[in-house]
Amino acid sequence: MIDDFRKGWALRYIREAEDEMKAAQRAAKPFYLILDAARKAQAAVYFSLGDPLYIEGLVQEACEDGKNVENPILRCLVNIEDTLKRMESLSDSADEEAFNDAAEIIKIASGIVKLLAIED
Repeated sequence: MIDDFRKGWALRYIREAEDEMKAAQRAAKPFYLILDAARKAQAAVYFSLGDPLYIEGLVQEACEDGKNVENPILRCLVNIEDTLKRMESLSDSADEEAFNDAAEIIKIASGIVKLLAIED
């Protein structure tokens, strides 16, 4: 279902996201590590679903439409994007909220990637 190239990148981004969350727990100013971890988890999902640029375009289009998204996979991707946009607007001191949001994104992304990568 997923070619080796994209599978490799998806698994790498998930590992990096998890590692950055661990580093964020030890960092004095973890906000940007947390945000980067969440973006890497999002990238992992995009790579696992196909061409990441194409997937990103679909998500952006769905976000701009502002309509209720029927497709459950696309709805999940839109929710991740909305959460990331909200996280980006948080102040640098909102570390705990950002950490919780990123942890949830990584959990969802990890499940998607592992499901699609293991099916091969």
